[in-house]
Amino acid sequence: MTLCSLRRMIDPHGDRAVYRQLADQLRADIASGEYGPGSAIPSEMTLMQRYGVARNTVRLAMTMLREEGLVVTHHGRGTFVRDSLPIRRIASSRYRQALDAATTGGPLDWAEYRAEASFQEVPATEQIAGLLGVEAGTAVLERRILFFDGSLPQQLSMSYLPLDLVAGTPVAEPRNEPWAGGTVAALASIGVVVTRVDEVVRARMPQPDETRALSVAVGTPMLTITRTMFAGDRAVEAAVDIVVPGDRAELEYRIDLA
Repeated sequence: MTLCSLRRMIDPHGDRAVYRQLADQLRADIASGEYGPGSAIPSEMTLMQRYGVARNTVRLAMTMLREEGLVVTHHGRGTFVRDSLPIRRIASSRYRQALDAATTGGPLDWAEYRAEASFQEVPATEQIAGLLGVEAGTAVLERRILFFDGSLPQQLSMSYLPLDLVAGTPVAEPRNEPWAGGTVAALASIGVVVTRVDEVVRARMPQPDETRALSVAVGTPMLTITRTMFAGDRAVEAAVDIVVPGDRAELEYRIDLA
């Protein structure tokens, strides 16, 4: 393709802003594989000359692509197409599998997982009290856990357990994280059998501390899960923010209607 034909892709008199046209072209090049994962995007000067546009036009286009999560910029090195990350499957069946393994002693493959956990006793806020069905101010155990799959951070969770349920038990010890089988297995170890799990899933952009903890690129949306676990009629856990990068996970639900 000649330089002239490349320049004709950018219409300075069109209805669409020039920087958006340039972003469209680069986005198409990334989608086609011309610029594959991890490969460098041409320099500002190269793009200016190739498309006959101003430096600020190039910078605006790159900002747009960064905000979309397609590229990352490393100061002093340049701009690169984001690497493809392994996708973690989060299935609704995971709770049943964890409970079955906890009650039968069956194996769970958690060898690659590790966690950074911090626990503290706090009074329940109105939100937490409402989820747990207790009075505001009731003592609860707050658990902040950052989960890793190998070296890659995968999930950040903030959850709460009634203190009268777990105080003095292994569940209240952060050094025991991650439990193979998660909270279902942890509670089963102290004789609390989870019988129901309610979840609400939303999407939002990350907060600054989540961006740092989960090492996400600008423009990466988060999946957030609010979860309540029950043992019979009693709420035994409230997770107000299970945060998972949207580019590293897929949620899978099976809904039997028969």
